Amino acid sequence: MWTHEESVEIRATPVRIWALFADVSGWKAWNAGIEHIELHGAFASGTSFTMRPPGADAFVSTLIDVREHEGFTDETVIDGTRVIVGHRIQPMPSGGVRVTYSTRITGPSADAFGPMVTGDFADVLQGLKAMAEQSTP
Repeated sequence: MWTHEESVEIRATPVRIWALFADVSGWKAWNAGIEHIELHGAFASGTSFTMRPPGADAFVSTLIDVREHEGFTDETVIDGTRVIVGHRIQPMPSGGVRVTYSTRITGPSADAFGPMVTGDFADVLQGLKAMAEQSTP
């Protein structure tokens, strides 16, 4: 098993972060690791999405736990390796939030997938922070 966790504090409300999370087609604006993404239904548990990183093959993930203003978890299974990524929104006493990405990978390629999956999370979280703090709708 391979695990990783990364967090960032953002001067925004849970509602603002949730709006950015729920706008799946907009993820490309703050996540350079996405060349193409398509949600196949509502942003809700059980819905799948197809994502293609730059220069790589597309893969399908499934939203397995979606909780409005709290976060979501997605699951991707590739050749017997299961990647679970939680995206949590935690309100802070300061009025902002802490957003945490936590990853658990199991299966035959867990050690190889781990750094590939999480290698850009610091940049992705900084992109989310910049987008969230630009303006509040």
